[in-house]
Amino acid sequence: MDIWRLKVWNMPGLGKALIVVGVVLIVVGLLFSFAGRIPWFGQLPGDIYIQRERYTFYFPLTTSVLISLVISLVLYLLRR
Repeated sequence: MDIWRLKVWNMPGLGKALIVVGVVLIVVGLLFSFAGRIPWFGQLPGDIYIQRERYTFYFPLTTSVLISLVISLVLYLLRR
C-alpha cells in the first residue's frame, strides 16, 4: 500500500498539467462571459456570415484563429 501512495502522489507532471488545464478553462470561461461586451469579437474580417430567407450560417474563422493563437501563446509561456 505504501508503494501505491508513492506512485500516485509523486507525479509532478500531472499536477502541472491539471494547473494548465484549469488556467485554460478559466480563460475560456472569461472569454465566453465577456465576449458580448467586446464589440469586434466575432465580427472580424474573415468571419463568414451568410443570411438568407430561411437560414443563417455563421462561422467565425478569423476569430477562431485568433483565439487559437492566444491559447497557443499562453501554453508556450507556461511551458517555459
